[in-house]
Amino acid sequence: MKVIVVGTGTIGAAVRSTLVAQGHEVVSVGRTSGDHQADITDMARLRALFAEVAGSGPFDAVANAAGDVFPAPLEQATDQQWADSVAAKGMGQINLVRAALPHIADRGSFTLVSGVLTDEFTAAATIGATVNHMVEGFVKASATELPRGLRINCVSPTVLTESVAYHPHFPGFTPVPADEVALAYLRAIANPITGRILKLHKTDN
Repeated sequence: MKVIVVGTGTIGAAVRSTLVAQGHEVVSVGRTSGDHQADITDMARLRALFAEVAGSGPFDAVANAAGDVFPAPLEQATDQQWADSVAAKGMGQINLVRAALPHIADRGSFTLVSGVLTDEFTAAATIGATVNHMVEGFVKASATELPRGLRINCVSPTVLTESVAYHPHFPGFTPVPADEVALAYLRAIANPITGRILKLHKTDN
C-alpha cells in the first residue's frame, strides 16, 4: 500500500518505520520536513498536497500523527488557546479527511489520533479532553458516511515512553512506547475495521 503519514515527530517516525518494515510505500508529510510540507490547519495547502501526491499514483491510506493542543487551567485558558487547539488537533484532522476524499483510492483508510485525555483527566486537561472527544466523535460518525468502501479509525495513546518531559504532567500513568503506538496504526490500516478507537492506555473502564 501507499500510505501518506502526516507528522514527522516521535509517533510519525515510528509509524513510518513500522510501515516500511512491512513493505508499504510511505510518503511523509511535516510542517518543515518530510517528502512534502504542509500545516494541517491550512485547508488550501492540504487540498494541494493530496492532489500532488495523487499525481504520482493513487494512495491507499492517510495516517495522521500531527495536531497540537495548547493546554491551560480552565479559568486561565485564553480564547486563542481554545481556537488554536480546535484548529490544529480538531479541525486539522477533520480537514485532512475532507481534503483527501477526492483523491484516496477506493477501500482506502484514514487513521487519526486522539489520546488518553478522552477517558482520564489530569491538571489542565479540559481543552485536550474536549478536542479528543471532537476527533473521536468525528471518526465514529463519519465511518457511517464515508463513500466507496473507505474506512476511518483513531489511535488513542497515553503519554509516550520517549516523551520524558511530559511524564510529570501525567502522574501515575503508565507510558507507552512509540513502537506500540505505531503497531496500532498498522492494525487500523491493514485490517478491515472502521469506526474504531484503538486505545493504548489503562483506565478504570
